[in-house]
Amino acid sequence: MRDLTIGWEDILHRLHPDTLLGAIVYLLLTVLVALLLSRALRLAMRGVMVREPHLDRTTMTFLQQIGIAAIWIIMLILYAHLIPVLRSLGTALLAGASIASVVIGLAAQSTLGNLVAGVAITLYRPFRLGDRLQVAAPTGTEVGNVETLSLGYTTLRTDDGRFVVVPNSIAASQVAINLSASQAHTPAPLTITIRIGRAADIEAARRVALGTARELLGESAVLGCFLTRMEADGATLELRVPSPPAAERDALRSRLLVQLAQRFAARGLDPEGGTRASFS
Repeated sequence: MRDLTIGWEDILHRLHPDTLLGAIVYLLLTVLVALLLSRALRLAMRGVMVREPHLDRTTMTFLQQIGIAAIWIIMLILYAHLIPVLRSLGTALLAGASIASVVIGLAAQSTLGNLVAGVAITLYRPFRLGDRLQVAAPTGTEVGNVETLSLGYTTLRTDDGRFVVVPNSIAASQVAINLSASQAHTPAPLTITIRIGRAADIEAARRVALGTARELLGESAVLGCFLTRMEADGATLELRVPSPPAAERDALRSRLLVQLAQRFAARGLDPEGGTRASFS
């Protein structure tokens, strides 16, 4: 039997990009490099978010996905330029590239719309990862936390563990209510509007309104009474108190209206023959 001797020249010849074996080996190497670069990018982005917790998670995740997509596109382009057969095939198909791009664009309208909408969501940030949203779905109104925000879709996890997948184009165009508890929300104060005649003593009316509210709610539970409008025939004051719970709001307004009307009449600020004070 003859001894088989394989030198470096034979190996390099077999692994040349012109051969089938070489094309397969270079394809595997391209995929391996792309996987390693993608993993390195994920680890780097994760480390940045750990070291810089103030950075927006939604934006960082979106940038990570764009970076991974760019890595794969660049590696595939390099592979196509490395393999002579693919390079010549690309040259032959260049004449029909415009027609192919139009066909692909028409076929991928929804996908491209989701991609553009995803970029808009990242820029304008109507919601972020972890926010609690109320959206309209085929099953009705759904409430869930934003679990993932990808290039094409936003995924909500409901309280019962279901996943609601919303295309970004729909998420960017429909009306969604952000119920996130992480966003500070201060209820609007309860406001009583007081309208008095121009001849009335505005400062006396302010003192009476403040005194009435303080006696009813306490000294520290009144935000103030402010002159908001001065017209030819009268003036408008606004008495503002912190907003009570929703169940008590109407009852508190009613008590304030009754007390104000009585106090203004007792102090002569609501004359029978002149311009009567009104409260709302």
